[in-house]
Amino acid sequence: MFAEVGGNRGALWLQTEKLRFSEEARVRLIEVIASPKNLEKLPALVTALDIKDFWPAGGKLDLAVYRILVDQEKSQQLLDALQGILGPDGHIVLITPEAVLPHDSPSSAEEKKTSEQTTREELYQEVEKGVRLSSNFLLLVILSTFVASIGLIKDNIAAVIGAMVIAPLLGPNIALALSTALGDTKLLWAAAKANFVGLGLAMAIAIVEGYRWPISLTSHELLARTDVGLDSIALALASGAAAALSLTTGQSSVLVGVMVAVAILPPAATFGIMLGAGEIDYAIGAGLLLAVNIVCVNLSAKLVFIFKGIKPRTWLTTEKARESSTVYMVIWLVSLAILVAIIIITRGGEG
Repeated sequence: MFAEVGGNRGALWLQTEKLRFSEEARVRLIEVIASPKNLEKLPALVTALDIKDFWPAGGKLDLAVYRILVDQEKSQQLLDALQGILGPDGHIVLITPEAVLPHDSPSSAEEKKTSEQTTREELYQEVEKGVRLSSNFLLLVILSTFVASIGLIKDNIAAVIGAMVIAPLLGPNIALALSTALGDTKLLWAAAKANFVGLGLAMAIAIVEGYRWPISLTSHELLARTDVGLDSIALALASGAAAALSLTTGQSSVLVGVMVAVAILPPAATFGIMLGAGEIDYAIGAGLLLAVNIVCVNLSAKLVFIFKGIKPRTWLTTEKARESSTVYMVIWLVSLAILVAIIIITRGGEG
């Protein structure tokens, strides 16, 4: 595998023994496309950030192209600075290379200091995919609801776990938290719409399933989604935080585990099944578990984004995001307090 590294070094290396994957090398290749006039400040900008690897990569007509190889911990700072000098017709392409050769192994002290955080732009791109109301999104909701309903009614844990992984309902909730962190109203409404449509569709299908299909109240998988306690809150908070952390560090493979740990679809399906079957008390329990999962995922994801310093690029947008974040936190904290009170009262009544 070849990797070209230019700038002040201007050379092509091939050292197989020093091959290192991008997750370890932690580098980004940034390609900047803009008018030559807007790129006049680029050399001074990258020099100020102590970035040595940058080089012209051609261009045509009134556009120039530069490539910049930058360590991951500096990539967000560079992206912000580039957006400040580019004109309306400028473009930035962010690439994660598979490998860069050669690799100078950092000391253990340097590795401890190295940030593994995903850039704002990469995070937004990943999260935004999950709120698109496409035919694929709707089809996945429909299929996962059928699978979950059958698994719940037949007490088939494998089918329930499969539905958890298929269902695309975790993404819109993470997107809600990110939208307020960035002050992005467009993403906020897209996430809210995807949540409403996805949950509404799943519940509607489950209601029909519960009405038409005879259910057994001996199904462990079904009854488990009607019982909620304080431990459910702790699990949902931890899982929501894990989901947000996996996205901000680029370890999206962790999301599969999160989907299973704090699934939103099974309690939604249980709520619909019990409602369709006329089991109102059980439906209330499932609805309470669903509310706990949604509130806790949103709250803990938001806290992780705050902790990781996810915020808008410009000062004006930052002020807007701060206001929306305050409202967001108050809403979810009050909601959580209400849910805790309901759980405590309900448990006390049962005792």
